[in-house]
Amino acid sequence: MKNKISALMLGTTLVLGAGTGAFAQDKVIKIGNLTDMSGLYADVGGAGSTVAAQMAIDDSGLAAKGWKIDLVSADHQNKPDVGTTTARQWADVEKVDVIVDVLNSGVALAVKNVVTEKNIIMINSGAASSALTDAQCSPNVIHWVYDTYMLANSTGTALVKAGGDSWFFLTADYAFGAALEKDTTAAVTAAGGKILGSVKHPLNSSDFSSFLLQAQASKAKIVGLANAGGDTTNSIKQAAEFGIVKGGQKLAGLLMFVSDVNSLGLNVAQGLNFTETFYWDMNDGTRAFSKRFAEKMKNKAMPTMVQAGVYSGLIHYFKALEAMGGNPHDGAKVVAKMKEMKTDDALFGPGEIQITGRKITPAYLFEVKSPAESKGPWDYYKLVGTTPADKAFRPLSESTCPLIKK
Repeated sequence: MKNKISALMLGTTLVLGAGTGAFAQDKVIKIGNLTDMSGLYADVGGAGSTVAAQMAIDDSGLAAKGWKIDLVSADHQNKPDVGTTTARQWADVEKVDVIVDVLNSGVALAVKNVVTEKNIIMINSGAASSALTDAQCSPNVIHWVYDTYMLANSTGTALVKAGGDSWFFLTADYAFGAALEKDTTAAVTAAGGKILGSVKHPLNSSDFSSFLLQAQASKAKIVGLANAGGDTTNSIKQAAEFGIVKGGQKLAGLLMFVSDVNSLGLNVAQGLNFTETFYWDMNDGTRAFSKRFAEKMKNKAMPTMVQAGVYSGLIHYFKALEAMGGNPHDGAKVVAKMKEMKTDDALFGPGEIQITGRKITPAYLFEVKSPAESKGPWDYYKLVGTTPADKAFRPLSESTCPLIKK
């Protein structure tokens, strides 16, 4: 009997010891960059987001403190089913702890359900739909950088105040486009403007002629481009061919990136107004990071705000894990710690994460320089207005996020 008890106690001790040891050594992290690697948003996120994630890993200093951090990447092809299949594979088989970037709102809204079910984390810097931290918020999701509410609030309101009080929308026909048109409509009408119409176009269109003719015929002062990436640059190029701006109408790029301006060239893009929360040439901190980033890119491109957001979000994630001392596999618990801590880095400065998961930061209204104003490669923007962080994003009083205790 004594031998049985001794054996039982020894077995229990070994199990407890193994469990305690496993917990103490639980400093293994796996990060998945889920993005558009080959489609119309590839320059916005893509391989550049993988570079940004690796820079965050290197800059965190965690490897020298005994942490093991792996990074994987995948192309969701802008298809929600591909995104969710990848997310499930990562969670179940590859034991990914956090998914970053997630360009494309349709993909992000679908992946949100997976990360919540599997209790891992999504730090979204690529998808724009404000629903991610409003009606469809999750304790496992943080939304970095920008969203459709902020874009509409900044660009839409500013243009109405500047005299652009009638609008017509060219809208990408999926979740992102619908959300951006809806939020911009609310901002424009609240500022006293009118919506004269809209037309939806397929994602990744090559021919915008029929849509632009409808916008031209509307006589709206502002043609709002509720699209992004290649769809935005193609619609702007074709609008120039139709003489829309020369005819007196103004184009509003409701979501544009420095990569889009680089693709268009200043001759075409000059005078465009749009909102971003990051620009590589804002200050010494953004310039230092961007120079390092460009050196790692094959095309020597400066980072977009999506790529900057991947870096910034992961830096804060690593700080939260270090503060917790390990155990990165309880996603909701890690996100709660991230919300508890103030954010601060060289790219976005000091800030915070709301209970909804919305990371708030100032929003900057830029105007694209003329070729004569630009001093060299990637010198594209001039700052024309700033919306403070506490005014840029949806106030908690207007939120329908169920995480808010009413």
